[in-house]
Amino acid sequence: MALLPSIKGPADVQALKEEDLPQLAQEIRQEILEVTSENGGHVGPNLGVVELSIMLHRHFNTPQDRFVFDVSHQGYVHKLLTGRQGEKFRKLRKTDGYSGFLMRHESEHDCFGAGHAGTALSAAVGMATARDLNETPEHVIAIVGDAALTCGITMEALNNIKSSCKKLIVILNDNKWSIAPNVGAIPTYLNELITNPVYNRLHNDIEGFLKSVPGGQAIRKFGKKVKQETKDFLIDQNPSLFEKYGLRYIGPVDGHDLKQLDQYMQFCKEADEPVILHVLTTKGKGFEAALQNPEKWHGTSPFCATSGKSKPGKASTPPSYQDVFGKSLVEFCKKDKRIVGITGAMPSGTGLTYLRDECPDQYFDVGIAEEHAVLFAAGMATSGVKPVVAIYSTFLQRAIDQIMHDVSLQELDVMFCMDRAGLSHNDGPTHHGLFDITYLRGFPNCVLMQPKDEDELVDMMKTGIEYKGPSFIRYPRGASVGVTIKDDAEAIEIGKAEPLRDGDDIMIWAYGSMVQDALKLANKISAEQGLSVGVVNARFAKPIDTELLFQHAEKSRLIVTMEEHVRKGGFGSAVLEELQDAGLTTPVVRIGWPDKYVGHGSSVEELRAQNGLSPQDMERDILERYQKVIGESSNKEAVPFSSGK
Repeated sequence: MALLPSIKGPADVQALKEEDLPQLAQEIRQEILEVTSENGGHVGPNLGVVELSIMLHRHFNTPQDRFVFDVSHQGYVHKLLTGRQGEKFRKLRKTDGYSGFLMRHESEHDCFGAGHAGTALSAAVGMATARDLNETPEHVIAIVGDAALTCGITMEALNNIKSSCKKLIVILNDNKWSIAPNVGAIPTYLNELITNPVYNRLHNDIEGFLKSVPGGQAIRKFGKKVKQETKDFLIDQNPSLFEKYGLRYIGPVDGHDLKQLDQYMQFCKEADEPVILHVLTTKGKGFEAALQNPEKWHGTSPFCATSGKSKPGKASTPPSYQDVFGKSLVEFCKKDKRIVGITGAMPSGTGLTYLRDECPDQYFDVGIAEEHAVLFAAGMATSGVKPVVAIYSTFLQRAIDQIMHDVSLQELDVMFCMDRAGLSHNDGPTHHGLFDITYLRGFPNCVLMQPKDEDELVDMMKTGIEYKGPSFIRYPRGASVGVTIKDDAEAIEIGKAEPLRDGDDIMIWAYGSMVQDALKLANKISAEQGLSVGVVNARFAKPIDTELLFQHAEKSRLIVTMEEHVRKGGFGSAVLEELQDAGLTTPVVRIGWPDKYVGHGSSVEELRAQNGLSPQDMERDILERYQKVIGESSNKEAVPFSSGK
């Protein structure tokens, strides 16, 4: 009889017999494979934490006890064990289905939302400290991956644990991967903990604990095994790194051995001080394809659950923007050895695998450390190197201070290339790149660009490489437009827009990926309404081509701005500012995303329709405003207007 359908919460997990747990683990893996094979998602991370998640729910009671997951790439198992099964789980990452991440509004069992790495430990320290202040009994457990230890904020949290809270349980889920293999000193250190023959000193009370628990006498032999398997990094038996931070280090233990996990979890639960349990897991366990290629199976598109082969995509799909960027950077790097590429643990997601494979001396992966990536690039730029920093729009938010204080203020020659600008529709609000224009536009000395197609992307890369100062190129996730890329890239004059279609009644200024939509709208409105509608490929959000903008403001009845970005502080706001500063009162319709966090959905088109940005919505808003302008006759008082009301 199947067990998983009967699991409605932690109490049901705790009620199972010990001998039933392997069956439950197998059913969970099968469910995850069936759902992700249809929807895509984070396969490897979840398959690797099945036994660990089961044992967490065997020993602790959420929502009273608090599980704080780092990133929550491994949260599918937790969802299944807290009653989130059935149709909504079958629609995982789709419209009307559960999120692929943990969200506070989705379940009371999700005490903290997560989408960016490195956040769990600080949040858990805060919760544990608040618990101590409130004198309440709940346990706080931070489940962090080894990759999270490369984040500066995690190290800051480690520094504060001992001084902030009395008790905390940290589960270090060590699978040696973030998305790509982990890099730097921390993974090397963890490997030393695993392999060093000198075992760690254990506190004397572990045997006392084993004697005191029911059945403890029978497992004292197991306690001796604990001593043998608990290693120390330093050969002279000095305390481990974690103990220097004030945490009792326990491990490493086999994260797929239910009996081992059971014993160690109980010990951690009874500890009266902060502890860290080092758990070794295998990313993709139970699915051969994921074991053979952990990087691919970290997060994947739909696939065959039996063979692991990817399901065929649409025929003749153009190359993705990330691949165009990655391959083009290789060519630039081959021609100029000063150019280097930098990523924060995402070579495949950014397209830098091509550079890694072909020009390894010009490739740098700094781990999940975006702040360091930017400062690292700034340091290189002071010595005549041209760094190209490839980080998703949403992840670059983590390094805003470094962009301002260390790059922009010092006018350093660094180029930033931001994938996932716009929607990452399956992932939801933590991954949508809808804010970068706003958080970058206010910094002096910065050039902000977005191409209308892949050929212009390569031209903008050449522009940014030649520009002496901070430059930023944003481009969307997924397939490009499908145009031919020139053999030789051409630099674009800074701040120069590209007129695509003339118009006297309405002039649409479109930024980046919205250019194609603007052309379709202009054709439709012109054909059906008999209006003269022009289109401009803005190219730059900073500096804006004010010469051309002012010309259009003088002759057109209405200016429309279109952007794949929030309206607040975005490209349309920049246009309004320029017109106001020049004393021009031409009405402006700003088309962009509303002032709210946009959820996940099955497609970009569905999310647009939900937020007043379907083609019909955009056409209606433009025509309504145009009719109002006509009704006002020659009065051109500037009344800012926004779509998506």
